[in-house]
Amino acid sequence: MTISPFLRPQASAGSPAHGPTRCRLGLAACLMLQTACSDASSSASSASEATTPPAKADPTNAVPKDTRFTVQSIKTFDEPWAMTFVNDDTLLVTTQPGKMYRLHWPQSLIGAGASVAQPEIVEIGNVPDVVFEGQGGLGDVIAAPDFSDTGLIYLSWVEADDKGLSGAVVAHARLVEEAGQAPRLADITRIWEQTPKVSGAGHFSHKLLLSEDGHLFITSGDRQKFDPAQDMEKSLGKIIRLRSDGSVPADNPFSAQGELARQFWSIGHRNLLGIAQDADGVLWTHEMGPKGGDELNRIERGENYGWPIVSNGDHYSGEAIPDHPARPEFNAPELWWTPVISPGSMIIYSGDRFPDWQGQAIISGLSSEALIRVTLEDKIAEVGRVDMGKRMREVEEGPDGAIWALEDGANADLLRLLPKQ
Repeated sequence: MTISPFLRPQASAGSPAHGPTRCRLGLAACLMLQTACSDASSSASSASEATTPPAKADPTNAVPKDTRFTVQSIKTFDEPWAMTFVNDDTLLVTTQPGKMYRLHWPQSLIGAGASVAQPEIVEIGNVPDVVFEGQGGLGDVIAAPDFSDTGLIYLSWVEADDKGLSGAVVAHARLVEEAGQAPRLADITRIWEQTPKVSGAGHFSHKLLLSEDGHLFITSGDRQKFDPAQDMEKSLGKIIRLRSDGSVPADNPFSAQGELARQFWSIGHRNLLGIAQDADGVLWTHEMGPKGGDELNRIERGENYGWPIVSNGDHYSGEAIPDHPARPEFNAPELWWTPVISPGSMIIYSGDRFPDWQGQAIISGLSSEALIRVTLEDKIAEVGRVDMGKRMREVEEGPDGAIWALEDGANADLLRLLPKQ
């Protein structure tokens, strides 16, 4: 068995935006994209994690009006969830129903122009079986820093036990390709699972980030069970910090509070679908609030973010939840949205195609059907939106410095966004 020949070193220019090591073919036609920009304060307003997803935008109303951007449709997927560039010509895409695809371009994307060639698209074999229900299924995928030599990736998915209770799982595996055969996963090694498994199909979170210092961060949602987010004997509603091999660092903040609590980096979270690290090493996440109160949080070692005791939103029933100022012992969000934006993923942009966006967080919005830009310097605030006209599931920075975005749901497009020349 050999490592696939498509595994080549990542170029330093326009680094992939999982940041710190984070179907028909579309025509290469470019579409104009309507955008809307607005200033926002720490109670920024946008649009929520709705019980019933909003209807798809009428395509006749999606005619682009703003000439500042072009969008190329690359590929259509069924229920895509995550993507990551593993080098300058190869992209991996996961879908909730349990498929993973490799998209490979004939040449490096670095320096690519207004459109790129159609990639070779191959389904990756030996992907673990998943429970595809509600928000569950195949989840995130990121590449190890030494991917070019090892083919090592990290992935998350949802599984169920023999009682039908479910939870998220994280593993690492090698992406390999034998001569004449399609790529597949090998040496799949489980390194973490949500504890306990519970009923229901929501708030798994299971997003992944490899930090600059080599630690693996995992977002673990509250599974819509509320109280476990404050329970040190359950890993629900937490941010997990492990070594890259899955072992637990001795310097984690809750090491003295039990075997499971040794994994925790922060607690009191609801549903975290975005995690990124900025150039200064600061860890950021966004979190879906209930009825209002979506959050952008600066994650600090050993802190409690208050869910479900406090929130700037209310329960779906209308019952009030105390706002963060009522309980100052809990870390308050740096920025929050009511109406909500339903944040689906996040990058911190570092490329040169959008120079004014460098260092800003770019968040993919589901109910808000937008890409939301947030400045992380001085006064943290929303500084602009790109109106996409569709629920946006995932956003990445490509090796070309372009913004790559995945729509949500069935027949969802993979899009490449550039400023119009």
